Amino acid sequence: MKTIKNLQRLQKTHELIKCECTGTPSELAKNLSISERSVYNLIEQLRDLNASIFYDRGRKTYYYHEDFQLKVNISIAVISNNEITKISR
Repeated sequence: MKTIKNLQRLQKTHELIKCECTGTPSELAKNLSISERSVYNLIEQLRDLNASIFYDRGRKTYYYHEDFQLKVNISIAVISNNEITKISR
């Protein structure tokens, strides 16, 4: 389930960058309950998706230089004995 947690963090990071209210990398790490190194990894993942992300030291926030949209949909279903049980959406 690490992938799901990472996608949730990626979505949360995107939303905070979009509203330009991430705080410093250290503050963002605390907000997401992860290490500062993991914050840099999330930023890099977004950049790998062609997000133009910069950091403004004066305002202490990450921001998108160009418009960027990210939509994450997660759906998990377990199929056993021909019955489908939806776990998450």
